[in-house]
Amino acid sequence: MYYSNGNYEAFARPKKPADAAKKSAYIVGSGLAGLAAAAFLVRDGQVPGNQIHVFEELDLPGGSMDGILNEQRGYIIRGGREMEPHFETLWDLFRSIPTLENADVSVLDEFYWLNKADPSNSQTRVIENRGNKLASDGQLTLSRQAIEEIAKLVLTSESQLDNVKINEVFGSDFFKSNFWLYWSTMFAFEPWASAMEMRRYLLRFVHHVGTLQNMSALKFTKYNQYESLVKPLIKYLQDHDVKFQYNTVVNNIVVKQNDTQKQAVKIELTVKNEKQTLDLTTDDLVFVTNGSITESTTYGDNEHPAPQTHPIGASWELWEKLAAQDPTFGQPAKFYQDIPEANWTMSATCTFSDDRIIPYIQKITGKDPRSGSIVTSGPVSIRDSNWLLGISISRQPHFQQQKSNELIVWLYGLFSDQPGNYIHKKIADCNGQEICEEFLYHIGVPENQIAEIAQAANSIPIHMPYITSYFMPRQAGDRPLVVPKGSQNLAFIGNFAETKRDTVFTTEYSVRTAMEAVYQLLDVDRGVPEVFDSAFDLRTILSALYYLNDKKRLAELPLNQVEKVGLNAFLKKIHGTYLEEIFKDEKLL
Repeated sequence: MYYSNGNYEAFARPKKPADAAKKSAYIVGSGLAGLAAAAFLVRDGQVPGNQIHVFEELDLPGGSMDGILNEQRGYIIRGGREMEPHFETLWDLFRSIPTLENADVSVLDEFYWLNKADPSNSQTRVIENRGNKLASDGQLTLSRQAIEEIAKLVLTSESQLDNVKINEVFGSDFFKSNFWLYWSTMFAFEPWASAMEMRRYLLRFVHHVGTLQNMSALKFTKYNQYESLVKPLIKYLQDHDVKFQYNTVVNNIVVKQNDTQKQAVKIELTVKNEKQTLDLTTDDLVFVTNGSITESTTYGDNEHPAPQTHPIGASWELWEKLAAQDPTFGQPAKFYQDIPEANWTMSATCTFSDDRIIPYIQKITGKDPRSGSIVTSGPVSIRDSNWLLGISISRQPHFQQQKSNELIVWLYGLFSDQPGNYIHKKIADCNGQEICEEFLYHIGVPENQIAEIAQAANSIPIHMPYITSYFMPRQAGDRPLVVPKGSQNLAFIGNFAETKRDTVFTTEYSVRTAMEAVYQLLDVDRGVPEVFDSAFDLRTILSALYYLNDKKRLAELPLNQVEKVGLNAFLKKIHGTYLEEIFKDEKLL
């Protein structure tokens, strides 16, 4: 396997790999990574679809890419994955997946046209004082020290960041800044999270520094991501005769090893409470989604909190059994045990039919939520919320079945260990009505109307004990390589597998690991698109410098006398050169 960029390889079709017709594949998990692996096996590996088997412990596919109308509970969204133009492998996949409505239109086509017609643009990123826009919204408010700390982290080798936390590399100035407020609430970072992952994010998304305050770089699907992405992908696979097996738990994968090679030789599974085994050969490829951020999810309702007790979950138990066989298969306990109490575990889906909340949403967003246009363009964060509550309202309808008088709001609280400002309880202890009341309070609904509106709404609390586990502090080796050294037929896929430079908690990471796994095990002769190279683009770096300093030109920076002399000498040196042109283009001169 090798990486490529440009459109020469991006548009090419690989030749059929040797022995592809003899191969069978067993994919553990039907989340985006598993579905993408199946699609790449079909499209690029040219493995017959009826020789590809997907095992899923639930009774429906999709993993964390969800969105469903549950007959008993109502509309449910556990979360949404933000997307941007430079998810190279994601778009490589969906350019080949037809929409459900028109087989001549790809999912990428539909997505591209939609976001051209209705681009993302947040008019308010942060509110406080019950629905009022933060006075400094739009500014990053970074001190010179904080900017220097960002630069230092970026320049630090990843090998020096084993088990280091974000709050060990940044001081108090950084955590007081709007930059951190925007960054942490957009990506779900906590101060205790991995500095290694923070560094990857800074490098990976440096081209978005200038749009943090309005999120104009983000792109969104027509409906929820299950309907817009997962369902077309499932149909594509079913049309190619890929076999799906639900209510199936993979208990263990037995791996035979010698000094140089590892081979998966047996799958032990439970199908509808019946134990089974499946013997494997080297022509049987195994793709394992190890770990899960939505494993053990529980649900509440208007009157009941979501239960907080839960079993470990089958995906974690499987990874533990694999790791016990070989240390190169990672350290799962690092990610799902000892998660700090001050973290994000709760979200809620609120369905309203009461129009009284419309003016408050319009005041914040500047948009009519029933216009069909995207409303919040990502999260609106409530700075003075003890829960650090975030609000996200997508295009309405967000579900195809949604009624015209229904408005769906998704909420999440990044701090699970603090009592609310209006409801004086921790968010995890609240029922749906109480979470809804806290939301209504913070957007400015009069207190004498809050209980009535919340009671009429349908609010589903959702407890996800492992939702922040991607970000646990880690070191090299804690996540297994996509294809461990010496592996003949076993690969790891998803956000707990290790690949270079890319960032977890993204659809891109799921698809990238799937593509790399398929290309390596099948020896597909086509380059995997490399992670977007914005971190190596001088223009992007200079633009980030401009925005990190709240749109100050070089001459306006708070420099001491020696630094001013050095800057003047540098500017004289580049006068009349191509470098001066670049600095001017990026507004620094």
